[in-house]
Amino acid sequence: MRKQIAAANWKMNLTLQQAETLMDELFATPLELSENQEAVFGVPFPYLISIKNKLAGKKNVYVAAQNCYDKKSGAYTGEVSAEMLNSIGTDYVIIGHSERREYFNESHAMLAAKVNICIENGLKPIFCCGEPLAIREAGTESSFVEMQLKESLFHLSAEQLTGFVIAYEPIWAIGTGKTASNEQAQEMHAHIRKVLSDQYGVVVADSISILYGGSVKANNAADIFSQPDVDGGLVGGASLLAADFTAIINSLK
Repeated sequence: MRKQIAAANWKMNLTLQQAETLMDELFATPLELSENQEAVFGVPFPYLISIKNKLAGKKNVYVAAQNCYDKKSGAYTGEVSAEMLNSIGTDYVIIGHSERREYFNESHAMLAAKVNICIENGLKPIFCCGEPLAIREAGTESSFVEMQLKESLFHLSAEQLTGFVIAYEPIWAIGTGKTASNEQAQEMHAHIRKVLSDQYGVVVADSISILYGGSVKANNAADIFSQPDVDGGLVGGASLLAADFTAIINSLK
């Protein structure tokens, strides 16, 4: 059974004190996570060690960096390497978020290199893909997302992709209050799984967790997650509210 995951992406929000308070509120009541469920906290770089310590001893909860650099080491002032992240016990790394693609011009080739260096350093990528509004309105979203997958992931072996995590985020639904309908979410998640199946086979495709990202909230998570190919969510704003993110975690199937 593939993992069902509620992943928080705090983005560039919260002071350390606010972050620690949020975690205390979240775990004031133990999270009820079954064996196939995970809660992942994608936090800013300065908080990784602190939040990792907060999660110590807790079952099925993990910490994620929001990015890493595509080089091993060197004169890259301000960047953070996968080796550094591994050395402090980071579990996951969010790769290719739409904001990174848009604001920092991250290419398919760069994202492929980031995926590689994460795997080499024992980090699990959460690979993001998704289309902007213009592509959705043109009706070419399926081929657009397929290209993102092929250009950045299809160099990997079947073994490397088994148990992988992908987050589909329709860019037009991120932070806009708009959410893809249940049918739209399921349609794209099923398409992603078929693209993976065509390349790597059904067994590998069925092992991959595909998360939905795009205005997931406490009041819509259960409906979105109920779709057969939706394996949880990559959650932005709602993950900054303890009660809301707890409700989202509890909506995992």
